[in-house]
Amino acid sequence: MNSQASRSEQALGERAATEVASRPRPRVLIGGLGMACTLRAVLDALPADAEVVVAELHEGIVDWCRGPLAELTDAAICDPRVTVELGDVTDLIRQTPAGTFDALVLDLYEGPPPGARSRRDPHFGERALAHAHRALAPGGVFAIWAEDPDPTFEKGLRNAGFETRHERPGRGGRRHVIYLATRDRSS
Repeated sequence: MNSQASRSEQALGERAATEVASRPRPRVLIGGLGMACTLRAVLDALPADAEVVVAELHEGIVDWCRGPLAELTDAAICDPRVTVELGDVTDLIRQTPAGTFDALVLDLYEGPPPGARSRRDPHFGERALAHAHRALAPGGVFAIWAEDPDPTFEKGLRNAGFETRHERPGRGGRRHVIYLATRDRSS
């Protein structure tokens, strides 16, 4: 992690939140807290009545963002719209009632594995994508950070019922990928 190289994380949060910001009381789930750069971008794009749940595996990361890193993100984790759930975001998504969230944002340590390996991946495989689709409200957005574009993963998103596109934010240097997958409004 590097606070000087967070443009893709910021773009991930901003794009996802912007797509749902006009909904009444938008609900967003973020998987992975990291340095809270994605969280800060989500909060900056959402209205005051939004609700943001952050799933993080490690309590130490939460403490880090409340302590020495708080200044970096204007104490994003302390925003009253934020609730932190300690645990695996995959479990949280699987247990979420249908249509609960307007956006799911996955900013995990690693994005989808390349090629066919992604089909069985616990975070990005067929089952995980089906659970994400179910957890989203109609027209909701599933935003995923990745290292590189992968046609196999995009096909998996489409097979799960998402319309999908990807972006590579920024210019020059290492340009990661953000996937923006939208659940059909009628499903």
